[in-house]
Amino acid sequence: MTTTACGCDEIKTLTRRGVLGRGLAAGAAGALAGLAGEGLSTQLAFAAGTYTGDTLVVLSLRGGFDGLSAIAPIGDADYYRARPSIALPKSQAIGGNAMFGLHPALAPLLPLWKNGSLAAVHAVGQPNPTRSHFAAMEEMERAAAGTSVRSGWLDRMLGVSGATGPLAGVSLGSAMPARLLAGPAADISMPAIDGFTVAGESAKRPMAAALRRMYQSAPDQLAAPALAAHSALTATASVRATPYTPANGAVYPKTPLGTALRDVARLVKARAGLVAAAVDSGDWDMHEGLGTAVKGQRMYDNLAATANALAAFAADLGPDGMASVTVVTVSEFGRRVAENASKGVDHGHGNAMLLLGGGVRGGTVYANWPGLAPGALIDGDLAATTDYRAVIGEILQKRCGFGSLTDVFPGVTPASFGLAAAR
Repeated sequence: MTTTACGCDEIKTLTRRGVLGRGLAAGAAGALAGLAGEGLSTQLAFAAGTYTGDTLVVLSLRGGFDGLSAIAPIGDADYYRARPSIALPKSQAIGGNAMFGLHPALAPLLPLWKNGSLAAVHAVGQPNPTRSHFAAMEEMERAAAGTSVRSGWLDRMLGVSGATGPLAGVSLGSAMPARLLAGPAADISMPAIDGFTVAGESAKRPMAAALRRMYQSAPDQLAAPALAAHSALTATASVRATPYTPANGAVYPKTPLGTALRDVARLVKARAGLVAAAVDSGDWDMHEGLGTAVKGQRMYDNLAATANALAAFAADLGPDGMASVTVVTVSEFGRRVAENASKGVDHGHGNAMLLLGGGVRGGTVYANWPGLAPGALIDGDLAATTDYRAVIGEILQKRCGFGSLTDVFPGVTPASFGLAAAR
C-alpha cells in the first residue's frame, strides 16, 4: 500500500528539497538512505554492471540469535549441564552429526541439508565482543574492527563488485540497515517491490517523471540521490509489470521475512542485476521463555517461521536459480551458555551461522569447536574461534569472484573450511 506523503496538487509549487522530504512514498523514502550517508559518490552510473558472481543474500537475525539452540552441540556433555531445562534433547535433533544436531523446528530445511545445499558454521563471532545490541550491530555491519573505516561492509562489497545497476544492492522489508549499506555505492531500501512508488503517482500525476525533471539540472550532491531513486523506481516498475507467482509450488509464509524473501526471488528471476540483498528477521532476544523444542514455544516457533521462509525461497528459485545464489545468516552476538532463572539465555558471544546455496558444500557443521567446559568459556560465553567475516570472506572469494578481501574486510583472512565450491 502506498502511503501518501505529499498533499500538494501543483507540481510547480514543490521545491527540490520538498520532494526529497515529502514526495516519496513510504516505500521509496528509504531509497535515499544509503545514498545520502557518509562518502556520497557524485559519480553514479545506472547502466548494468558486469558482475557475474552469486547474488549474496544477507539475513540478519536481530536481537542475538541463540546458535546453541538452533545448531545444538548434542555431543558436548557440558551443554546439558549448563541448560538443564532448555537444552535440545539428542532424541529430538535432526540432521547434524555426533557432535551437532539441528533443532526440529528447522525440519523444512532438512531436504536442503540432505542434498548438500545447507550448512552451518559454529563458534563464530566478531572481534572485540560486546553485549550491547547497538554497539554489536554497529560493529557487525561496519565489519572493520581496528580501522577508521566507517562504511558498511555490504556497501564495500558492492563497490568492489563493480556493479552499478539501480537494483544492484537492495534492502527489503521494514528494517533499513543504514550502517550495513552506508557508503558511496548506490543502494535502495524498500519495504516491498509492489509498494515502492512515489506518493500520488498516477497516469494523471506523473510524480516520478516530475522528480527526475526537477533534479536533472541540480548540483550533483542534490541530484545523485533523487536520480538514483528515479532509476530504481523505473527498474522496479518493469518488475511489477508482470504479476508474480512463486514457482515449483513454493508457498511463502505471510510474515515480513517471507514477503521480503519472495521479493528477493522475484528480483533474481527478473535478472534485475541484483548483487546483494539485505533482509531482516527479528525477535531473537530471548532472555526469558525460550522454551523447549516443541511447537508453541518461542524459539521453536521463531525457527520454524524462518525455516519455512527459507525453504519457500529455495523452492521458488529451484536448483537452477539457487545455483547462483548464496544466503548467509548473521547476528550481532550469540547467547550465554547457561540458562537463566527465567528459562532464557542472556547476551553472549560465540554463535552459529547458516549458509544456503547451490555452491554451498552442505550437510555438515563447520567448526573449530572449543567445547563448553567451564574453563573453555569466555566470561561464561561460547568462545568464538572463527571470525564471521572470514566465513563471508570465503563465500566472496569462492562464489562472488573476489580476490583480496582487503577492500571489504580489512585485515581478514578468509576461512579455509572449504565450505563452498568455486564457481
